[in-house]
Order: sequence, then structure tokens, then C-alpha cells
Amino acid sequence: MLKEFKTFIMRGNVLDLAIAVIIGAAFGKIVTSLTEDILMPLIGKIFGGLDFSSYFVRLGPVPETYKGSLSDYAALKDAGVPLLGYGQFVTQAVNFVIIAFIIFMIIRAVNKLMPKPEEKPVTPAAEPADIALLREIRDTLKARP
Repeated sequence: MLKEFKTFIMRGNVLDLAIAVIIGAAFGKIVTSLTEDILMPLIGKIFGGLDFSSYFVRLGPVPETYKGSLSDYAALKDAGVPLLGYGQFVTQAVNFVIIAFIIFMIIRAVNKLMPKPEEKPVTPAAEPADIALLREIRDTLKARP
């Protein structure tokens, strides 16, 4: 069983997939930082100082033991208050659009670099002998007066 597992792991596809997952996780962190630390603050500044992370709706009561701010999404969430965090959703949606666009651009560039398969001219298949004979007979019959 161990030998079988080693054979499975050593396949090129499995190693490629493992590398892709690791690079994808690192890339995801970069895009998250880009979105949360650069883009969303700029978007907030353009729209009058809005902080998207603070957009939420409380769906339940705040525990009496809670001493933090009622506008602090992270603290309320940590305290177990049920919240509808649509600001966080907007941030994650922007993350997704950025990642999808970058992946699109990478695939587009790779497709341009990949050689296109040459199309071979299609040669018609040889006509079966019985069909050729029937055509000959038909043509001979048509030629008769």
C-alpha cells in the first residue's frame, strides 16, 4: 500500500496540483491584502470616508457582559452576536472579481503563447467500389437515347 501511495504521489499531475494549491493560497493572501489594505480604503475615501468592514446589521441582542463598541463588527462577532456583515461580503466580492480577472488574464496570455495546432486539409475518403460501379451504371443509363 505504501508503494502504491508513493507511485500515486510521484505522478506529475499530483505534484503540479500540490504546487498550484500552495501558490494559489499565497496568491489569495496577496489579493486579500490588496483588496482590504489598498482598494477598499480608496473606494471608501472616494465615497466619503466609508469603511465597508463596519457595514453590518445586528440580528440579535448584544450580551450584557459586552463592553466594546456597538459599531465594531469584529468585536461583536467575537462576542457571539448574530450579524449580517454585508460590508465584509462586498470586500470578498471585490476579492473574487480581482482574482477572476487575473486568472482570465493569465489564461489569455498562456493561450496566446501556446502554438496553435495546424489544421490538416481534409482529404475525402475513397469511394467504395460498389458505389463507383453504381454511378457508372447510372451515368451509362443516362447517356442512352
